[in-house]
Amino acid sequence: MIIYIKNMICLRCKIVVNNILESFGIEAAEIRIGAITLREKLTAFRLRQLDQALKETGLEMIFDKKLLLVQKIKTIIIEIIHFSNEPQLLKFSCYLSKRLNYNYTYLSNLFKKLTGNTIEHYIIQQKIEKTKAMLIEDDLSLSEIAFRLNYSSVGHLSAQFKKITGYCAREYKLACQDAYTGMISRIAV
Repeated sequence: MIIYIKNMICLRCKIVVNNILESFGIEAAEIRIGAITLREKLTAFRLRQLDQALKETGLEMIFDKKLLLVQKIKTIIIEIIHFSNEPQLLKFSCYLSKRLNYNYTYLSNLFKKLTGNTIEHYIIQQKIEKTKAMLIEDDLSLSEIAFRLNYSSVGHLSAQFKKITGYCAREYKLACQDAYTGMISRIAV
């Protein structure tokens, strides 16, 4: 039995879901971003219990087919941007269409209707989140990050970063380093 989960977008979410499943004595065959595969089928009562426990953590089960499709789009984008080290050979529009077996125009219109946001804007938001993490954690230059995230130029990434965050990448990195240094000095005292 496969259950799709809304807002399950990171590794911490997988840990939370695993803990909830264990607390209910439910065995998962697989837990991945946006979905869990259970070893057995659950009763309607157990599904409601599980959904309620998930909702208490900000997650929830998806029952509507259109919402499920939107969640699949988000999951694919997150997997590619945050967890794949492979170069993106296809445009997102082609990749999504091929992977989900739907016309991209349909996917795009559905996504916009249900989220109020375009797929393209969601992709940009995720790329900027990944950029922020790479600037801090990986200590990469903006040029290296632009290359890894398939930007046409460092200027394009820089402009999007400034538009989304309000900071240029260098200012953001310095502000994060200053905040970290200040936090460490307060702890040391």
